[in-house]
Amino acid sequence: MDVYEKLTILTDAAKYDVACTSSGSDRAGRAGAVGNAVACGICHSFAADGRCISLLKVLMTNSCIYDCKYCVNRASRDTRRTAFTPEELAELTIQFYRRNYIEGLFLSSGVLKSPDYTTERMTRAIRLLRDGYRFNGYIHVKAIPGTSPELLRELGLLVDRMSINIELPSESSLRALAPQKESSAILRPMGLITSGIAENRSDLALYRHAPRFVPAGQSTQMIVGATPDSDHRILTLSEGLYKKYALKRVFFSAYSPVVEDPLLPSVFTTPPLLREHRLYQADWLMRFYGFSAEEIVSERYPNMNLAIDPKCNWAVRHMDEFPVEVNRASYERLLRVPGIGVQSARRIVQARRSGALDFDGLKKLGVVMKRARFFLTCSGKCAPDVTDDPEEVIRGLLSEKDRRMLPAATGEQLSFLDLPGIASGAARLLLPAGATTESREGGIML
Repeated sequence: MDVYEKLTILTDAAKYDVACTSSGSDRAGRAGAVGNAVACGICHSFAADGRCISLLKVLMTNSCIYDCKYCVNRASRDTRRTAFTPEELAELTIQFYRRNYIEGLFLSSGVLKSPDYTTERMTRAIRLLRDGYRFNGYIHVKAIPGTSPELLRELGLLVDRMSINIELPSESSLRALAPQKESSAILRPMGLITSGIAENRSDLALYRHAPRFVPAGQSTQMIVGATPDSDHRILTLSEGLYKKYALKRVFFSAYSPVVEDPLLPSVFTTPPLLREHRLYQADWLMRFYGFSAEEIVSERYPNMNLAIDPKCNWAVRHMDEFPVEVNRASYERLLRVPGIGVQSARRIVQARRSGALDFDGLKKLGVVMKRARFFLTCSGKCAPDVTDDPEEVIRGLLSEKDRRMLPAATGEQLSFLDLPGIASGAARLLLPAGATTESREGGIML
């Protein structure tokens, strides 16, 4: 098998690994080296000047000793197996870079023989890139659970970002679908990377030319929809990972039914893309808006309402906290208002130092007034077009993107008036899954 046949197989096998993230690593070009790394570079996207910034996303091998039921590369699956040699992968990467096809490398792998053996091969390839070809660009590597601390540290000194897939949201799901894996084997290297980054930060404070260990930080990925785990379980786990391991990002991957197994959804099941989208929105609220997982979902209502984004859903369930007076509210309270983002909240705080803001001024500052008008006052006055008609409120809160995505989630074409609960009272649409209109939460009748 030649190298291009291998490339076809191993890039296709890597397509379920999520790699679309900012590089988070700055490294200027230097004499004798090839390439650099820019913190704002995003793979498979476009920069402000129109450049397409991309990564070569590939596996070292699709052979694997594990038989995880959800994986397209599992040991028992009948598929063509191959592997790059370290020399082949390094040569392929540098040739693609020189032709301006890519700006960096995303490398993952099945487990060939053992975690340490696989990691040694990956390390050899990256060391050849760094030292042999003097490649100075961005490299993201998926670490193999169970790898020894010494090999993880060696690898971490060569790459920009490292990630370890947590795979599934619960121990019971992992036992059912990946019985050869243990959560401790995944979390232990996460802890080693976290402590390595902290130690390296101390070394850099003493000696600025010290080698950098995983300078862009670490991330993880979990599969959504392959198991019955609730949104509450997923978001609580994500919140814990951010706090304990200082992760840069938790990625959610909607399970695509490509393998048949009695424990998995049918291969004819539609991937839960809208649920994945809502989880990313909730994750954003936790990372940048000061929300906790328990504010978005709870044990009583463990799943998010797919019909409306989680921030709007929280707001209508806590109407006792609104309206917010835009000329006096703190930055933290402004972030809770639908239609106000991080940038627009900062602009409001800065602009009102020069004088009182009105609704026209808020629009100029980037506030999405279609949503925010239901929850704000300016100098004690409500927006002139605000109505208490619940259907109109919901119509205002649903974005065009939400309306487009809802039919995809239900599998049929729906008009706005066909949305769940509109016919029997618009407020029902705003409830978490499983709730009723007799429930009280946040001081209002839902």
